[in-house]
Amino acid sequence: MLKKLAIAGAALGMAAMPAFAHVTLEKGEAPVGSTYKAVFRVPHGCEGKATNVVRVKVPQGYYAVKPMPKPGWKLEKVIGKYEKPYNNHGTEMTEGVTEVVWSGGNLLDDEYDEFVVRGSLGADLEAGSTLYFPVVQECPDGAAARWIEIPAAGQSSDELQKPAPGIKLLEKAGGH
Repeated sequence: MLKKLAIAGAALGMAAMPAFAHVTLEKGEAPVGSTYKAVFRVPHGCEGKATNVVRVKVPQGYYAVKPMPKPGWKLEKVIGKYEKPYNNHGTEMTEGVTEVVWSGGNLLDDEYDEFVVRGSLGADLEAGSTLYFPVVQECPDGAAARWIEIPAAGQSSDELQKPAPGIKLLEKAGGH
């Protein structure tokens, strides 16, 4: 009986471990219509290997994105069309950064790092909903960690094995 309990306890402990291994956002909520600095916390490499590429898919509704360069990493901004135009301080924006890629770095499996982008949250996004940022970590020899799962309606991201980081959208803040 004790052996079965020990095995069950170990299995539960291992099931809980990936929750600490997910790519997460430093700040988990922001008001619609505001500027939001997304700080992606990458807690390790993948499968014992160093991460050398981090890709962030920019969701619709998050526009005018500006990534922060990282010493030792090459920065690439993939430009694409927005599903709808955004007014950015009087300028209509119909396209912008749809993916940010940091490559050529070396985040060892036993190290931690942060990757940062800044942008604006559309004023018409739905307060109370969650905006997800799929992230892929690529490592040598084709190893990868894909944090891209988005919960279905009524499902919690806690139920997913590889959840995409997301922010809860709050009511629009007063003033500018």
